[in-house]
Amino acid sequence: MAFENRYSWEEWDLSGQKLKSLPQDRLTNATRVNLQRNKLKRVIGISRFTHLTELNLSRNKIVEFSQEMKNLHKLESLYMNQNNIRSIQEGIFPNLRRLKFLKLSTNRLARLPSDINQCTSITYLDLSTNCLQNIQPLVGLQKLRELLVKKNQLTELPSKLFHNGSCELTVFKATGNPLRCPPEEVCDGGVMDIQNYFLQMEENPNTHSDWTVKTLFLGSSMAGKSTLCRSLREGKPVAVAVEDRTEGIEISQLHTPEVCFLFWDFAGQEEYYLTHHVFITQRALVILTIDLASYSTEDPQSFKDQLWFWINNIQLRVPDSVVLLVGTHCDQCRDQEEVMEKKRHIEEKVNTMLANRRIVLKYQKKNLEEMEEHIDSSVFTDQLDELDCLLEYNLKVLDLVTLDCKRTEDIAKLKSHILMCIQSESSSVCIESVLPKSYEEVEQAIHTLVALEEIPQHGIILLEELCDLILNHVKMRRESLHSILRFLLRYLHRIGVIIWYEDIDVLSDKVFIQPTFLISMFKSIVRHDLVQQLEGVPRDLLMHEGALVKHKFTWVHDLKYRGILHNAAIRILVCREIEKLVVDDDDLVREVVGTKKEEGIILTLLQHFEVCLPTFVGSALNPQASDSIPGEKQCKSAWEEKRDPDGACLFPMYLKDNLTVCHKWGEDRQDDISVHVYFLPEIPHGFFHRVIIKTCFLYPTHWIGREQCLLCCGNRLALVRQKSEDGDMFIEIRCRRPEKHNEFRPLWDLILAVMSKLFVLSRQWPGLAQQVHTPCPERDCSHYFTWRDWQELSNADLFDLVKEEKLVCQGGHTRRTELIFPKVPLL
Repeated sequence: MAFENRYSWEEWDLSGQKLKSLPQDRLTNATRVNLQRNKLKRVIGISRFTHLTELNLSRNKIVEFSQEMKNLHKLESLYMNQNNIRSIQEGIFPNLRRLKFLKLSTNRLARLPSDINQCTSITYLDLSTNCLQNIQPLVGLQKLRELLVKKNQLTELPSKLFHNGSCELTVFKATGNPLRCPPEEVCDGGVMDIQNYFLQMEENPNTHSDWTVKTLFLGSSMAGKSTLCRSLREGKPVAVAVEDRTEGIEISQLHTPEVCFLFWDFAGQEEYYLTHHVFITQRALVILTIDLASYSTEDPQSFKDQLWFWINNIQLRVPDSVVLLVGTHCDQCRDQEEVMEKKRHIEEKVNTMLANRRIVLKYQKKNLEEMEEHIDSSVFTDQLDELDCLLEYNLKVLDLVTLDCKRTEDIAKLKSHILMCIQSESSSVCIESVLPKSYEEVEQAIHTLVALEEIPQHGIILLEELCDLILNHVKMRRESLHSILRFLLRYLHRIGVIIWYEDIDVLSDKVFIQPTFLISMFKSIVRHDLVQQLEGVPRDLLMHEGALVKHKFTWVHDLKYRGILHNAAIRILVCREIEKLVVDDDDLVREVVGTKKEEGIILTLLQHFEVCLPTFVGSALNPQASDSIPGEKQCKSAWEEKRDPDGACLFPMYLKDNLTVCHKWGEDRQDDISVHVYFLPEIPHGFFHRVIIKTCFLYPTHWIGREQCLLCCGNRLALVRQKSEDGDMFIEIRCRRPEKHNEFRPLWDLILAVMSKLFVLSRQWPGLAQQVHTPCPERDCSHYFTWRDWQELSNADLFDLVKEEKLVCQGGHTRRTELIFPKVPLL
């Protein structure tokens, strides 16, 4: 076989050639060789290439780290990520004296060779996504600057690795490990926070171990979540009236000698689902309640609504969770035999559905592998890796527990059962955090400040102000307190004690000591009865906003028929909720709800979490809008004359239909360019509404429906919609076929901009993978063209996905490439 040399005679690119062994000639004098995306299992003969300074063996099937590597004395950069390497023998790294860059991520390494620290020239090391339990051998790498160990099985880090005088570490990433010493929240703060933690451990040897479990109560409306939650907390049956059911989220605590529970009771109405992602975090015990009295073994929809909807969304969002099924309302069933029949039915169905999900993923993987065999290069590596990752996740759904919430003994048995589950599943739901005594003192100071009411009742406080108050209760330098406080806030945020949005710039200086207050603000806007709430606003509250009753009629109309809620209406609704919770505080009201000139906390959060979109209420569209490029200010100017001076927000969740979009788009055409983005195993609930908000931020000229939106960029339109065919859900991006060849590039730019937003958003669901197809445009043809890996390709590569000028589908239909993939046509 003749290999193409794309560079000089010293640089060889042999990527994607389906090689199963190293070439025997031509590479003897090579200094840089790219062998990624091949089918290599071993690298026999690599020792002959002694001039190598850079070697890329990533994305192969290598199972062992060859001993021959020790002969590559000039090697400076080595890529061996995304292989199947399980171990590395001793005696290799001491010989690689020039090695600076080493990437071993996404392998199956369970341990490191003890002599890796003798490779003293290493400055960058990526060991993410392996099975490592110990990185002690890395101590001694004095030139190491960047170290990545994400997604391993590390519980402790060696303190000497971070000693100020022994290394040059500036970047360290360890997310996705069951760390207890130091906890993950310390590591998130960076190297300096880790160094401070170990310093505090030395100065305060009396450590504190904290066991806290965030417990999420999920389930359909009226399934008994609130009754169960409150009964567990009180240790006896507690009746909850229908009118007292949960709206939004309620938070409470239960202290036992073994563990502290933080109960998060989520409302079951569909309108609240869209905000669940704001508060659901990793490493939580999920209690999924099922109303056995209303559950039907005959109606498949009953299982889908009461169980599978919830299990599937948990699996997509937190795929390594532990889910305890609890059957409620047993006292309303006919007899014990009916209860046991429903219990068996539920457990069998859950096990079958989980097994079927794995079968579907394995089928998709096999399908890609078979397609890869018929293509000249390895083009589906990323997609195969995604499927492998999904297959490795292990959602644990525990057997269903039945109970009568009116019986004290049933409540006690459930509490004991939950404690037993936590002990057996501790690595998944409960991590012991080893903390220096000084950290415990700062946490206790925060609780004291709340008890003494030195923190306002609403709990919103500036970070610096909180720091000043804590210094009145602990003896500590301000610099040390800052580091400790950042960790504690991250940790308390994760387990649900407080809320701190460190990653939102405009809110990072504020701490929400009372999460319930913030949640109450959310539920004043995102709720199942919002129209009724708005209709019930009294005239005196309208007057505070300078509004008349007729304005309220406009607000109700826009909410009902356009999904738009005016900012003035938002302020009134939130103000009314604040008045229920706290005494008059004009400064607080302005801070939370904002003014006509500035957005408050609530609007900032709703927009940050893509619940709503700032919009224009003066007109549905300004037809004179100029040709726009995403992010440029010029496209805004065309709207200024039409904009309502106070503004409004669009909530796609409140839209009822797609009539406006359908009217503007018209009928689909046979020659439209169409791209289908499939999300495996399915599209998460609320995902498409967030897609709408993300993409409409790019293009100010747009029309929006419940399951469709139409984007306008100059004279180009892109229809984005959620569809289902034969049970498979996907998001379609559709554009009109351009008349001129030079118009293809801007059109594909528009499509790829939408796809990039889809990809970024999908990362928030770890249990999700995606594949992209272009359906054959021939009428009545069910075949399609599958896209290769594209997320990591450069802009230039994106417009050259295939070499051919024409492609043929499996049905035998020929189409020009630029109608299927982003390819620049020949002029």
